[in-house]
Amino acid sequence: MSRINTNINALNALRSLNDINTQLSVSQLRLATGKRINNAADDAAGYTIAKKFNARSQGLGQSLANIGSAKNLMSVAEGHLNNILDILTQMKTKATQAADDSLGTSERSAIQAELSALGTQIDLEVTQATWNSNSIFGTGNSTSGSASSVQFKFQIGAGASSTNDVLKFDLLRKANVSLESGNTNFKANGLRVSVGTAGRAVTSSASAQALMGRIDTAIADVSEALSYIGSVVNRLTYQETSLTVARTNTEAARSRIEDADMAYEQLQATKLQILQQTASAMLAQANAGPQSILQLFG
Repeated sequence: MSRINTNINALNALRSLNDINTQLSVSQLRLATGKRINNAADDAAGYTIAKKFNARSQGLGQSLANIGSAKNLMSVAEGHLNNILDILTQMKTKATQAADDSLGTSERSAIQAELSALGTQIDLEVTQATWNSNSIFGTGNSTSGSASSVQFKFQIGAGASSTNDVLKFDLLRKANVSLESGNTNFKANGLRVSVGTAGRAVTSSASAQALMGRIDTAIADVSEALSYIGSVVNRLTYQETSLTVARTNTEAARSRIEDADMAYEQLQATKLQILQQTASAMLAQANAGPQSILQLFG
């Protein structure tokens, strides 16, 4: 204590106070943000791992949103197909009525006009079945006459695998429907129930019975398409459950690395605040220590 040019005790106290202030600022930042890692310097390896987990979690979240949109598309398709099925059922009733010879020519003509109107409504249902300007039921290829359908690729996973992370929905091909060549869609021509087309009419009992057979086939095709939609929706539901579990686990893994233990950080902050006060007091005492040398000049 006889040397006053350099106060070693005060310097040590100041160093300790600076260290405590640095630790306290880190602890307070973690309490403010809820994160243990606020920059790469806090934990270089943990920062990298946590960001990878976060990217995967965000991808899984978007995949879940994609599944929701896919289900909405399925609902649109199912709604229109159910309407078409109801129309076909009504057409079957009218064709059965026309097959009875108790009707005359004028009565059958009236039934044919009604059947034609119902066929027009089927065409309208197909035309209206769109999603983001894409036809759900597909259209016929007018140049080649071959089957032409719209394939929707639903991104239902966070990876790039076309096998596990992409679901391909193709109503015409996958539903195994037997549509008429050159009219490969669910319109009345494609279902072979367009009255007045290609000699189709209900001018006699035989022609009405032939139409009844075609309507039965059309009902089977539409029912098959509805069954396919149901299977796709079921798969989407299972995938949704799987992705929800995967996202939860991914978030848990990221949280263990990146998020702060709030109870522990509060404990640390309280301890450091006390140490800050004691270090400040010790610094004040260390600064006052050399004043005792003045007693030598009394």
